[in-house]
Amino acid sequence: MTPMPVPGAAALALPPLPLLRRYRDVRARTAALAAPLSPEDCALQSMPDASPVKWHLAHTAWFFETFVVAPRVPGYRPFDPAFRMLFNSYYHAVGERHPRPERGMLSRPSLDAVLAYRRHVDDAMRECCERARNDAALASLIELGLAHEEQHQELILTDVLHLLSRNPLAPAYDADGAPPAHAAREMRWIRYRAGLANIGHAGDGFAFDNEMPRHRVWLESFALASRPATNAEYAAFIDDGGYRRPELWLSLGWDAVTAQGWSAPLYWIHDADRWRSFTLHGVTDLDPNAPVAHISFFEADAYARWAGARLPTEFEWEAVAARGTDARAGDAWDAGAGLASALAHGDVWEWTSSSYAPYPGFRVAPGAVGEYNGKFMCNQYVLRGGSSATPPGHGRITYRNFFAPDARWQWSGVRLARDHAPSP
Repeated sequence: MTPMPVPGAAALALPPLPLLRRYRDVRARTAALAAPLSPEDCALQSMPDASPVKWHLAHTAWFFETFVVAPRVPGYRPFDPAFRMLFNSYYHAVGERHPRPERGMLSRPSLDAVLAYRRHVDDAMRECCERARNDAALASLIELGLAHEEQHQELILTDVLHLLSRNPLAPAYDADGAPPAHAAREMRWIRYRAGLANIGHAGDGFAFDNEMPRHRVWLESFALASRPATNAEYAAFIDDGGYRRPELWLSLGWDAVTAQGWSAPLYWIHDADRWRSFTLHGVTDLDPNAPVAHISFFEADAYARWAGARLPTEFEWEAVAARGTDARAGDAWDAGAGLASALAHGDVWEWTSSSYAPYPGFRVAPGAVGEYNGKFMCNQYVLRGGSSATPPGHGRITYRNFFAPDARWQWSGVRLARDHAPSP
């Protein structure tokens, strides 16, 4: 089996941590996220867009086995040849796949068998991580696998939250914890003067192929909100009839509102004239100062229109975030210290108005790994930043997340933008 090239990933120097240690850390965090759950919790699938935790655990092992171990470890014996089909997500070049909406029907293999599968792959990966010390291309491929597993760590939390929300007992994933309280923050407008902006990954360190090539775009002057919209601000939109006013909505968005009966963000509960929310810690009072979360692109767009603003493009979002780390920006940057970090590592992913499309010069790499991102560049919108569920160190200013416009189960929110004429 010929090793698969890594799409868009340049050859990497050794990462700051020894690769084997980083591999173990990432794999251990995935196991820790599943630890509070019962085998029954791990087997269930609450909707076609979500996956059982057991499937996430198996698929992330499948990725390393399929693309790293099997092509490189002489005499490697798969844990179970049937897993090649059961836990293939969308890699057509690899072979058959179990239907995504039916992942929750896989009562077998057991959770214990899946955990044994992970240990089996981990044993073989020790050799691969050691070999990668002198093989930059292999190190790059392993880094891709680790970033892939970190994406699934976030999906474990989003999928578990949706799963538990469907249980009438409203069980908590973490009954001993509580959502962090947010202090009230003034919302200011960050001005950006018209000009060329460099967009995309610059080539230092790991990035997904959809973040490249780096290129220039022209931006007219605009202003970006200094923080995401809060629960209190979004509640004002609801109180003003936001979900009953078709003039605020895109046509497809209004169709979704009427067909799905939306009247508030996902997980909001109206209880005795107050809003509460279902969280990983159970049902809690809604924090008015926290960023509104679990809204679709359609809801973010309608809220922005109601607020007399609009959604930013992904290029506007990245340009402002990048200026926060650019000392040469001068008076074009008036956001204050720390915004770039907040933009890239916020409480919520932030919808943009940008369709998920290839950058100029983007090419899908040959082979199965080339299916990672490029084939999804249709009917999706880009989100930027990161959320409270994003693993530490996983985000970047250039990171391009993407979902369908009606997706609500992610920690997705909204940051306002508006056209802005520069001062004379």
